[in-house]
Amino acid sequence: MPNTSMRLATTADRTTVERLWLMFRHDMSEFHGVLPNPDGAFRDEWLHQAFSESDWAPYLLTSGDRPAGFAFVRGLTASTRGLNSFFVVRGARRSGIGLQAVQEILALHPGSWEVAFQDANTAAARFWRRVATTVAGDAWTEERRPVPGRPDLPPDVWISLSTIAASTGRT
Repeated sequence: MPNTSMRLATTADRTTVERLWLMFRHDMSEFHGVLPNPDGAFRDEWLHQAFSESDWAPYLLTSGDRPAGFAFVRGLTASTRGLNSFFVVRGARRSGIGLQAVQEILALHPGSWEVAFQDANTAAARFWRRVATTVAGDAWTEERRPVPGRPDLPPDVWISLSTIAASTGRT
């Protein structure tokens, strides 16, 4: 996609990210079997934390002057950061914007990282495994962990990698 970029979202971007959040949660509802709240919204505590907690960072992905997605980083001061939520609108998928954004975010916050996804989300599974290999070569791991408070769901898949090991050649 031409003119794609990623930047830290500001409070002025919040309404845009909230609208993208609804699309993201709608997409994820397919894999978690979750319906919206009675008012039509989905749970949004991570959205609020991304904009209010000092240990979180919300990023906005754009293509030209159009919003194309978002990413929420948590654990900025922790030993391992998490890419808590990541979303690219369907019209921008498979354009390279997602991989570009993840690489930029990981470069901004070097260190150990974790990202979770669901096996049933085959596009996400391919994407995150490609991201891990692109960023860390073969120096990444994958494990399955139960979804907290949801024993009815299959475990999430967690990828762990280090951008420090990838950039220095150490494992």
